[in-house]
Amino acid sequence: MRVLAIGDIHGCLRAFDLLLDMAQPTKGDLLVTLGDYIDRGPDSAGTLHRLIGLRKRCKHIVILGNHDIMMLQSRRDRGAFDNWFACGGEETLQSYGADLRWNLFQDSVPTRHWNFLQNRSVPYFEIDTHFFVHANVFPEMPLQEQPEFMLYWECFDADLSRPHESGKVMVCGHTAQKTGAPLAVPHAICIDTWVYGNGWLTCLDVRTGKYWQAKQTGEQREGWLQPDEMVQ
Repeated sequence: MRVLAIGDIHGCLRAFDLLLDMAQPTKGDLLVTLGDYIDRGPDSAGTLHRLIGLRKRCKHIVILGNHDIMMLQSRRDRGAFDNWFACGGEETLQSYGADLRWNLFQDSVPTRHWNFLQNRSVPYFEIDTHFFVHANVFPEMPLQEQPEFMLYWECFDADLSRPHESGKVMVCGHTAQKTGAPLAVPHAICIDTWVYGNGWLTCLDVRTGKYWQAKQTGEQREGWLQPDEMVQ
């Protein structure tokens, strides 16, 4: 069984579709998506629609990201809506053809999209060798005790990062790698490669280190993590 992870999509549906065609996840694969499915890119509505259908194709674990949380919070809080709108929510609402005013946008988002974010998502996921989060963790704290600000909001700094107490490798997104390449150290890999900012969307086979990348412009490429970046 392959274990695949895809970084922050941010509404970049064309890159997402190209990446799925490259990696070809099947029923025998486990696919973990790392959150931030919406905002900033041109087609958040289409991205959520595609994600909802993935469980017919493979086993799909849905990690929640901070942008997804902002969208959920905006349903009931005007201040949260204003903050979300300024952080990419405007592009998301435009992809639905929604009214851009608070309390008038909610019905434009299909119920199945709300349910996907609210009810299908988890804060983290782990296998025997790796664990998956959107943003980061405290290294000395078990996953089930991690505070939300670490799981969803705290940036990853390879120079300051330390191995997690579980001994497992962290796979995360959230911190945009503007070089376009995954940032990897032996105990952690960040695969948010800035797709919405003319970067790449990345899918990583966590056991082999192979990765596939696609751009909104249609460009595609493949690569490998270096041996000293892989779990020993």
